[in-house]
Amino acid sequence: MSSNDEPKKKQQSKNELEGVGMDELLRIYDEKMAEFSEGDIVRGRVVQVNANEILIDIGYKSEGMLPIGELRFGDVEIKRGDEVDVYIERLEGPSGHTLVSREKAARVRVWDKIEEAFKADQPINGRVLDRVKGGLAVDVGGVRAFLPGSQVDVRPIKNLDVLRGKEYDFKIVSFDKRRNNIVLSRRAILEVEYAAKKKETFATLQEGMVTHGVVKNITDYGVFVDLGGVDGLLHITDISWGRVNHPSEFFNVADEIEVVVLKFDPTTERVSLGFKQRTPDPWGDVALRYPIGSKVHGKVVSLTDYGAFIELEEGVEGLVHISEMSWTRKVHPSKLLAAGTDVESVVTDVNVANRRISLSLRALEQNPWDSIGERYPVGSTVNGKVRNLTDFGAFIELEEGIDGLVHISDISWTRRLKHPSEVLKKGDDVTARVINVDPDNQRLSLSIKEFMPNEWDTFAKDRQIGDDVTGTVSKITDFGLFIELGEGVEGLAHISEIPRDPKVKLDRIFRPGDEVRARIIKIDWTEKKIGLTLKDVDQPNREESRGTADDAASDEAATHEAATDEPAAGDAASAEPAAGEQKAIEGDPEAES
Repeated sequence: MSSNDEPKKKQQSKNELEGVGMDELLRIYDEKMAEFSEGDIVRGRVVQVNANEILIDIGYKSEGMLPIGELRFGDVEIKRGDEVDVYIERLEGPSGHTLVSREKAARVRVWDKIEEAFKADQPINGRVLDRVKGGLAVDVGGVRAFLPGSQVDVRPIKNLDVLRGKEYDFKIVSFDKRRNNIVLSRRAILEVEYAAKKKETFATLQEGMVTHGVVKNITDYGVFVDLGGVDGLLHITDISWGRVNHPSEFFNVADEIEVVVLKFDPTTERVSLGFKQRTPDPWGDVALRYPIGSKVHGKVVSLTDYGAFIELEEGVEGLVHISEMSWTRKVHPSKLLAAGTDVESVVTDVNVANRRISLSLRALEQNPWDSIGERYPVGSTVNGKVRNLTDFGAFIELEEGIDGLVHISDISWTRRLKHPSEVLKKGDDVTARVINVDPDNQRLSLSIKEFMPNEWDTFAKDRQIGDDVTGTVSKITDFGLFIELGEGVEGLAHISEIPRDPKVKLDRIFRPGDEVRARIIKIDWTEKKIGLTLKDVDQPNREESRGTADDAASDEAATHEAATDEPAAGDAASAEPAAGEQKAIEGDPEAES
């Protein structure tokens, strides 16, 4: 199938045929008709537009018949008298007319144009139609071509849909007219353009110069800027003198921005850019603008476990450490401040070298511990609420942020407490006495035992030396027995006041909880101590209790003898106890008397 760049001319002027005989005319006619063949593109004139077809004079023996559906081609509608190019499909159709197509003529023209561009290695223009598997479909003058995803740009594009409907120049990388297959590349065009731009940019690029670029990509660590065929990196630390959470807070893709060239390496083709360097460093004279002791205003930009960062101006932040937030309250910074709020503070330190400014909120107020001794003098009575209990005592809140400690030894006069919770619980309202004030260490010591029932005094008032009392063994030591005489009242029976065999230890005779009888031999009001003796005091019936100290001693003695070697015959009499001694060991009252 052949085609022509220009339509064949099928008519000659009447002057050329004058004087020509019939035979010659027939010969010329046959030669002209022989020039027409199926697949040719010829130019014709519209002679008639009917309801179903359009008749076109193409210079052939029969008129060409064009389907009415091709009346409109693009935005142009043909009419009688118009000249159009058509493609000869059949020289003689069923009706005797020559079948022609305007659309096929245009398509063949485009294929010829694409083939010429391919052979000449020239770019061709096209419009992106839609996204297809592996790339994009492109319309090139009515012919559908394929643009692979890898050939769209010099860098991968995540969303190819953004290119739909846009026109670009493409290079033809593959052409097969027989299979209607055309493969394009936009990347090849861009690489040539970028190479030219890069060469031009490198020729003018210098460190320290201010230039313009277009934001090409935004990442978590910075922004890539196209300087004209050369990409430079604007690191996140060089975007602003102040806090930058993400580069997208400052830039968008395709933004045109002004930057400073910080570093340029032609060998590696790496360019480092700066944005904040366009303005002076605000830390240069920060010590003059924020002297120590001055009051400043700023906005809370960040809260951490150790404090709050306050932005005093763009690029200048100060830290309020958690210890500088309040004189009395020890809470997380988020309990006192909120991000975005404006606060006033006092400058306590300026370190220009490390770019640090220390601020204080509590410096705006008087330290309540400076006058603590005036408000809570030693010996005064105070009221408060139990805020916390520990193993060593209870903290009593006297006012917001001011706690006093009641040591466990100052909770009760006589009770041996294992934990303050035996007497107090959180939330209890208590009355206490101030026993010590330490403003330097911010400590306040309290005592509540003065306001608690004194079981010892009550017991001692109703007793006198020589009275017999009954109690239970509460503790056994090497030096004696502690005997509980009542709630919160204990007496000590020294080991010298307990009748027993010296070889027998007390814990072999007594056990905690044993009931014993004793006689008061000492009452010490100053030390709150009671001395006891078990000598000459009848003990509870051994049948009712576990047994007396003498019973235990007898068992211990028997064990001791069994552990020794068997005595000689001559020693048997001496080893056997006398009758009176046996009775004493067994606890016989007669033997004791």
